[in-house]
Amino acid sequence: MSSWQLDPKLADDTVPVLDLALCEVRLMDDANHPWLILVPKIPGATEIIDLSPAQRQQLTAEIDTAARALKTVFTPDKLNVAALGNQVPQLHVHVIARYTHDIAWPRPVWGAAHAKAYSPEQLVERVGLLQGALQA
Repeated sequence: MSSWQLDPKLADDTVPVLDLALCEVRLMDDANHPWLILVPKIPGATEIIDLSPAQRQQLTAEIDTAARALKTVFTPDKLNVAALGNQVPQLHVHVIARYTHDIAWPRPVWGAAHAKAYSPEQLVERVGLLQGALQA
């Protein structure tokens, strides 16, 4: 069996936050939305059904952890959770904090606006806040 590797597109579009038991947690480099990506570290996984029952249970727990961290740090109006994989086949789950006043509301975030990269200082601050909330 091959070892797990992060898809290059995910690597290009995100920055690492921390590792959980199953997933690598990454921050989407788009300041338009507080947006985490959870990537299960399972070689070859493209669908949730590729995970064992125990891994699916762990993924659900880690989605809960990510959603609660976003809710604590950013107090959004809504949380969006999705596993699409239309552009990146590697299994990954989007957990996005949404606001009724955000640039895409009420539409999905995809294609609503060009990604707005964080400044280096913003990235350091945001990753630090998220690490603290995810480890709490």
